[in-house]
Amino acid sequence: MTRAGKIRAFLLVSVAALALAGCSLFDSDDATNDLNKDAAQYNERPIDQIYSQAWTQINKGNWDKAAAEFNEVDRQHPYSVWARRAQLMSAFCSYQANKYDDAVSTADSYISLHPGSQEVAYAFYLKAIALYEQIVDVGRDQSKTEGALVALQDVVQRFPDTEYARDATLKIDLTEDHLAGKEMEIGRYYLTRGDNIGAINRFRVVVDSYQTTPQIPEALERLTEAYYSLGLDSEAQTAAAVLGANYPGTVWYQDSYNILKGRNLAPAANKQSWIYKAFHKML
Repeated sequence: MTRAGKIRAFLLVSVAALALAGCSLFDSDDATNDLNKDAAQYNERPIDQIYSQAWTQINKGNWDKAAAEFNEVDRQHPYSVWARRAQLMSAFCSYQANKYDDAVSTADSYISLHPGSQEVAYAFYLKAIALYEQIVDVGRDQSKTEGALVALQDVVQRFPDTEYARDATLKIDLTEDHLAGKEMEIGRYYLTRGDNIGAINRFRVVVDSYQTTPQIPEALERLTEAYYSLGLDSEAQTAAAVLGANYPGTVWYQDSYNILKGRNLAPAANKQSWIYKAFHKML
């Protein structure tokens, strides 16, 4: 099963449970439901009819139409007990239809209106996954990736003991790798232009913020290269030393070592360097 397929399967299980809970509302006879049923007759369509038509569209795979039907529940019966669950169902259907912005918007609306509901964890997760699905290659704007990272971290921090948090934790690593990759791409561009300071600033972001990503060995090698070009030998030696201590068998360390040989230098860590302190703090 593909990554997208696994996510959709996970969401479908969750929303199925939500739907069952929603359907049970139609069987209850409390005073609130009676009032809503009385109000419904003055509307264009009763709630149960809208729900039924929405599920008909789901069974046909018409996710856009299903989302529209669930939106009608909220529009025609905004104060009913069913409107809240219909909002989440609409967000899920928009996600299934690849209308990710609509899914995010609807999930955000739910979170704002029902922050204390039992299903709010699902709303946060659905928002995060809708943003996650929009992660693009590192050559393009990464604003959606940044949004996905924040949303995924939000799920983990707010609902640490849920299945949503466990899945979000796995996806945070890939999201951070994408963001680090974008910084690396820009840094490499600056190096080719001879803008070593600009390049260093980008590689520093990677070292400071994304130390668990596979981008780190190259970032340290590029720092060695940039500092060497500026004549800042101590920083170049420190970058190479940290690289050698943590990734000794990589081609990036060999490249750093060969760069330093140009001035008969060797890797040597300066404990006052920001590079050393960054790794010393993390390790």
